[in-house]
Amino acid sequence: MTRKLALTAVAVVAVSAAFAGAANAQSRDQIRAVGSSTVFPFTTAAAEAFGKGGKFKTPVVESTGTGGGLKLFCAGVGPGHPDVANASRRIKKSEVEQCAANGVQQITELRIGFDGIVVASAKSAKPVALTTEQIWKALAKEVPVDGKMVANPYKKWSDVDPSLPNKEIEVLGPPPTSGTRDAFNELAMEAGCHKVEAVKAAIPDEKARQKACLSIREDGAYVEAGENDNLIVQKLTANPEAFGVFGYSFLDQNKDKLQAATVNGVVPTYENISSGKYPVSRSLYVYVKNAHVGTIPGIREFIAEYTSERAMGEDGYLSDKGLIALPKADRDAARQSATNLTPLSL
Repeated sequence: MTRKLALTAVAVVAVSAAFAGAANAQSRDQIRAVGSSTVFPFTTAAAEAFGKGGKFKTPVVESTGTGGGLKLFCAGVGPGHPDVANASRRIKKSEVEQCAANGVQQITELRIGFDGIVVASAKSAKPVALTTEQIWKALAKEVPVDGKMVANPYKKWSDVDPSLPNKEIEVLGPPPTSGTRDAFNELAMEAGCHKVEAVKAAIPDEKARQKACLSIREDGAYVEAGENDNLIVQKLTANPEAFGVFGYSFLDQNKDKLQAATVNGVVPTYENISSGKYPVSRSLYVYVKNAHVGTIPGIREFIAEYTSERAMGEDGYLSDKGLIALPKADRDAARQSATNLTPLSL
């Protein structure tokens, strides 16, 4: 009898805990999204359109950087944790594992569109044509000289290549926590490094070579400007000698002040990015915590708004913010994932 009473007591505690958890979850009636500064304006626009519907409160959207946002998103389930994570790169396997370890078992991945990463300068500066090889040589921590890797000796762009401007290398860009930095590393730095044959000769070991390819100099030529792309825009207009690295959407929104360098002979335009012709382009993502659906009000409805044609279609309101639309089949697939809350499978 005593054992039976003890088990009953345990059961009552468990049920009480479950109800307490549900009550706590319902204590938040507003969707919370965190993550990429690049995706921030798109999610904000979708949130505002969603809030105007009047049925649900406008979601709170925070710009924390992709890495920082996914860390918050993966920290746990419940009202103290975000419902949505914006990302300017795909979630990493290690992040999915971190999510799972903290009870975030099912995640829905929505690919919302394309973005290009530009190397831009003030409109008043002379236009520049760059290659990924030149970008890597200008920003790498170490470069090959006489068969050995040495601390980057290039002070001016003209030191990298005589065809480039005779001005100091100064590039304002995102920090390591940013998805833009991750994508820039892969699409510009790593791609450029692979074109420098002398690197392979100087570093035969593939892992060590990969590390060297992705290491950005720390002597002041590359300036980490935080997660605020608008701040980079302001600094470039104040200093025409500098370049900035950020998403195409910010160039598009500031085309009266800024211009972009061509990369490998290709201009970063809507058409060139959507076709894949522009070499430094990437997909953008939104991740949804399935466990919060039905508990935090409006998540299904919000992602339905986000993936609608009126939002992410070719003529949707997100294109006005600089989002480059996915092909129709991919937009339909994103919409299907949003409807079905299809769990992510890497």
